[in-house]
Amino acid sequence: MIRRALFFILTILITIPCISEEPRGKVAVVLSGGGAKGISHIGVLKVIEQAGIPVDIVTGTSMGSIIGGLYSIGYTPQQLDSIVRGQNWLYILSDNENLMRQSIEDREKQNTYMLNKHISLNKRQISASPGLIKGKNLQTLFRCLTEGYNDSISFDVLPRKFACVATDLITNTEYDFHSGVLAEAIRSSMSIPAAFAPISKGDMVLVDGGLCNNYPADLARDMGAEYIIGSTVQGPEKTAQDLHNTLSIVSQIIDVNCKRKYDDNLAITDIPIQVNTKPYGTASFSAEAVDTLIRRGEEEAMRHWDELVALRRKLGLPDDNKIKPVRNQQPASMSQKRKVDHFDFVNLNSHHAKFLRRKFSLKDGDSIDYNRAEQVTTSMRMDLFYNGANYNLKHQPEGQVMTFEAGPKTGAELNLGARFDTEEMAALQINCKIPMHTKTPLAFETTVRLGKRIEVREEMIFHPISFTKVRLAYEYDHSDINIYRNGSRTYNTTFSYHNVDATLLDFNVRNFNCKLFGRWDYYHVGNILSNPEKAEKKQLLPKNDHYISYHFRTQYNSENDWYFPTRGSRLRAGFGYYTDDFAQYNDHWGFSAIDASWRIAIPVTKRFIIQPLLYGRMLLGKEICPMMSNVIGGNHFGHYLSQQMPFAGIGHVEPVEDQFFAAQLKGQQRIAKIIYLVGKVNYARSTDKLRNIADGKDLWGAQIGAYYKTIFGPLGAHAGWSNQTKKPKFYINLGFEF
Repeated sequence: MIRRALFFILTILITIPCISEEPRGKVAVVLSGGGAKGISHIGVLKVIEQAGIPVDIVTGTSMGSIIGGLYSIGYTPQQLDSIVRGQNWLYILSDNENLMRQSIEDREKQNTYMLNKHISLNKRQISASPGLIKGKNLQTLFRCLTEGYNDSISFDVLPRKFACVATDLITNTEYDFHSGVLAEAIRSSMSIPAAFAPISKGDMVLVDGGLCNNYPADLARDMGAEYIIGSTVQGPEKTAQDLHNTLSIVSQIIDVNCKRKYDDNLAITDIPIQVNTKPYGTASFSAEAVDTLIRRGEEEAMRHWDELVALRRKLGLPDDNKIKPVRNQQPASMSQKRKVDHFDFVNLNSHHAKFLRRKFSLKDGDSIDYNRAEQVTTSMRMDLFYNGANYNLKHQPEGQVMTFEAGPKTGAELNLGARFDTEEMAALQINCKIPMHTKTPLAFETTVRLGKRIEVREEMIFHPISFTKVRLAYEYDHSDINIYRNGSRTYNTTFSYHNVDATLLDFNVRNFNCKLFGRWDYYHVGNILSNPEKAEKKQLLPKNDHYISYHFRTQYNSENDWYFPTRGSRLRAGFGYYTDDFAQYNDHWGFSAIDASWRIAIPVTKRFIIQPLLYGRMLLGKEICPMMSNVIGGNHFGHYLSQQMPFAGIGHVEPVEDQFFAAQLKGQQRIAKIIYLVGKVNYARSTDKLRNIADGKDLWGAQIGAYYKTIFGPLGAHAGWSNQTKKPKFYINLGFEF
């Protein structure tokens, strides 16, 4: 009896405080859309946590859905700050394939053409992919940041309840995400029309939620919020002078379309924090802009400090209340391996699934990291011609299942390149690749180049096994080239060139490629305008002739940028044996060409890189055909002629002796985010016979220039001088090299 009484009294004493304690009101944070301007929400969140206010509910639109979605699963404002600053936004906001996941050939194409578009032919209608950006890289980023929440779930079970807004284009109505796959919900909410491709969900076509509700405070109220803290980046009404680009026009449409709802939602907000983001816009993702926007968010939130403190006290929380992380959320590591019990392939035929399993050694029960998974989806797009590819890792009753899902089949891929330089003036190149969607991957590719050098190339690419390709190609060139000697033009020649390539081996493994092929070449000379007084024997004088040759070429490229690398190396080497009857040349053994180059990027500081380069070409044989002789000049290998080698201070094509060896040291200084100062010094030795290399001619040159890196290619100019030309050389380049 006494024990029961003591137990009853103890129970009452424990229960009384719980009964008397009133539950605090739920606090919601509402984050508006606004593109890059929405980065300022991070600064606002920092101050809210500094004020000791716990957040129970988060709602957002567009950029607000990204920041809010990540905050809802446990990222702290400090982590969000680091994530935003650590992104390469130029890459993230594009559909470019990661350089490190592509073959060398695909990397070269990506750094040749400024415009890429997929065209599908369906029911006799020609259509391009909707939206300028499909958001492939955004989706990859969201998937890694939301690891652990990649299943379809209710967002009410997240550490902080979450919802975001999208717009259904079919009905022009608001669609609120309260459940689903978090990364897909965020991606749908920020699909700015005409900029990003919309997301299909059932019968709906979803785009940016800002078209209906750019500041969803009403959604937070419906979810049970009693107190609302809002962060908005909507500035004053725009004038005609403010509407100067596509994004500003889209932003104005959003603002006007939902102004009434915005005003109504602002009215129900307890603490509205309106951040001044001028002069930044929706695409201001530079390091300077990110830093300023986050600081602006903090500064504006601090102006509401007294209101935040009053709210904390209203919630009955102590002045020293500290906000503890709701979950220790960390971005997924791309290199962390995860065991997969079963690999599943959706929307791929059995041949393509088998192709991927073999190429990437995907065996049930093995482990895989996200880097490898991204390589698989890259291969699905590049090798198997799917317009989209995705993967997901889920826990199923049968274990961990990684699903690779293919999008629709790719139609024709159209690429456009344009450039201007002071040597060739204007040039245009168009490339079209048409996949045939056969069981074994097969594609036809056409390339047309217009300028002083006209080129037409037709190629059939067959992919019989996962690690190699078989190619058959025909190329026609018509060239108008000036040949110089010691800086003075000695003659001009026009000639037509035909070749047929049969590639039996084209082996690719990430950064490595090797090719084995045979070639038939035919040259037909048009006009030769020469200066007899300056003509010499070694003048690259073309003649009507044909050659049958056998080649082996290999490449290795681990550089992180095609034009301005900061780390990695590039190696090229090749051997060719030339005949005119499959075995001999002019009734004796044929001649050979051996070439090699090796460059490495060595960072001295974060902004200053040095790049030593060693290269050369040797011609061996009794008789060397003129069109295969060594030439130097320009900044790139193979610019006018396939055997051309670069040399600082020389801009034109200059013949050199049969044995040529060179060294170059390049210094690259980044003085702004995408502006570079580049200096080069070159030394070379050229001789007719290898045994005479000690007595060969010494060549040296130097140049300095400045370049601006853009999505259209490097824009810049340089000046140089060499002891070969003995005169200054000025050169302007606008666009990618081709």
